[in-house]
Amino acid sequence: MSNPQQLRYSKEHEWLSAADANGVATVGITEFAANALGDVVFAQLPAVGDTITAGESCGELESTKSVSDLFAPVTGEIVAANQDVVDDPALVNSAPFEGGWLFKVKITDEPADLMSADEYTAFAAG
Repeated sequence: MSNPQQLRYSKEHEWLSAADANGVATVGITEFAANALGDVVFAQLPAVGDTITAGESCGELESTKSVSDLFAPVTGEIVAANQDVVDDPALVNSAPFEGGWLFKVKITDEPADLMSADEYTAFAAG
């Protein structure tokens, strides 16, 4: 399992890109989480304009094994949801760090407990 070094990670297995100049970051689930879920068959993502709160549920992914909540890694406003994942949820499994991203959020608050790639790799192996 390879976790991109430039991303930060939550204990709920979401990844977060660095924010752009407008304070917008991209969120997805990690390869570890995608593998644990199995084949993702349905994605319910937050809608553009929704406000999400760090640590709280903001959507769900359904796989052939189970339904799993998506948790917000930061607090902010949703500015984009990945319609490609809604149309083809298997992207979460095939490209969790690329085409399988879930949503973009304009960050208003960020928790201090986000992990680096190395910290997350140790946590996930734990």
